[in-house]
Amino acid sequence: MKKTDLIQRLTDNSSLSKSDAKLVVDLIIDRITQSIVSGEGVEIRGFGGFLKKHRKARQGINPKTSERTQVGEKYVPFFKPGKSLKEMVNKD
Repeated sequence: MKKTDLIQRLTDNSSLSKSDAKLVVDLIIDRITQSIVSGEGVEIRGFGGFLKKHRKARQGINPKTSERTQVGEKYVPFFKPGKSLKEMVNKD
C-alpha cells in the first residue's frame, strides 16, 4: 500500500475530503518522523514501535569488487512489530 492508497481508503471510509485525509496522513507521518529523529520513538499498542537505533562503525565489503571499506557509525530508523501484529502475520 502506498501513501496515496492510504489517503484514498481514508476518504472512502470516512466523511473526510481527499485534501483533509492527505493532511491527516501527512501530519501523522511528520509527527512519527520527528519523534524518531529526536530519539523519543513512537509506540502504537498492538502494532509496534518506531525508534532510532545506533549502528557502530564496521568493515564493509563491496560485493562486486570484494574491496574492503570502512563504514562509519550512524543512526538508522527501526521498526519493532508488536505481539498482535506478529501473531496476525503468522496465522495459517
